[in-house]
Amino acid sequence: MAAAPLMALAQAGVSVWLDDLSRARLTSGGLAAMIAEGAITGVTTNPSIFQAALADGDDYADQVAALAASGAGVEDAVFAMTTDDVRAACDLFLPVYQATNGVDGRVSIEVDPRLAHVTDATIEQAKALHAAVDRPNVLIKIPATIEGLPAITAVLAAGISVNVTLIFSLDRYRAVMNAFLAGVEQARANGFDLSTIHSVASFFVSRVDSEVDKRLAAVPAEVGERLRGKAAIANARLAYQAYEEVFSTPRWHTLQADGARPQRPLWASTGVKDPSYPDTMYVTELVAPGTVNTMPEKTLLAVADHGEVTGDTITGAYAQASQVLDDLERLGISYTQVTDQLEQEGVQKFEASWSDLLAGVDRALKEASA
Repeated sequence: MAAAPLMALAQAGVSVWLDDLSRARLTSGGLAAMIAEGAITGVTTNPSIFQAALADGDDYADQVAALAASGAGVEDAVFAMTTDDVRAACDLFLPVYQATNGVDGRVSIEVDPRLAHVTDATIEQAKALHAAVDRPNVLIKIPATIEGLPAITAVLAAGISVNVTLIFSLDRYRAVMNAFLAGVEQARANGFDLSTIHSVASFFVSRVDSEVDKRLAAVPAEVGERLRGKAAIANARLAYQAYEEVFSTPRWHTLQADGARPQRPLWASTGVKDPSYPDTMYVTELVAPGTVNTMPEKTLLAVADHGEVTGDTITGAYAQASQVLDDLERLGISYTQVTDQLEQEGVQKFEASWSDLLAGVDRALKEASA
């Protein structure tokens, strides 16, 4: 799978991560093969991915039976199964982690999405997940809600690497970067080696187009058509501009001099949802140094097969990107309303997946105990 387009992404400074993890990928050798081929250098997960993995097939049957026999409750069982998968994936990626000095070879696991608006509980579970996985290359995912921001700072201050997720707006992204800087500053005060603390900021892409395009359908076609499929890429490109600004400040350079690593932008939700759009657009149109693109397997295969990587497609496109958002505002499509709605829906979607996951594991435990 390590086709020329994937190699070209790596040469352009983009880390390719797979947005999927399951016990089947681990036990079949499929994930190990993708790593060995150089197709991917990391993996991300989320509650929806785990829900799908645990609902599909009998890969977890033996562990469910053992957990049922031990009297484990559903919450403890889910914690055990998900952390076992992430720990095994971390072990597979350890050579990549070592070869890249900790930049890649990363595996993410998310805090319970029901805690997205509860700061202290998020901090507590982030620390528990980090301790349970017990691998240097794990990233703990914390949502970029208002309540999540202080949790991000506190977890980083404890020397734990963090993947900040569910970022939609530029203002929130700037707040996330500030939370990162504050966390690293506190980690330094707490005596941690800053070079061991890594972070990515997961900026969601395709869902922006899905919502904006829906709203564009209400304006005259001759006006709205030229803006269809433009908002998500414009938003992400302006996020990269913000990243360049923040990580060129004296505040950052002081931390960098003490060994800190920058918080890399990560493009998430890069599977194309509108079949009329090119299936690689959220990859090839978002190429820039120091970024991560985490792709579902369908998108990864499409890029490997026919992706056209032409180098940096972000730097220098900021004026055009700003124009897209300005044009949408003039049409009455509120950027703030869109991004606020997407954050709320994102949390709700993950909560629903988590509830389905708990219900499925509860049924499996009861069946195993019968």
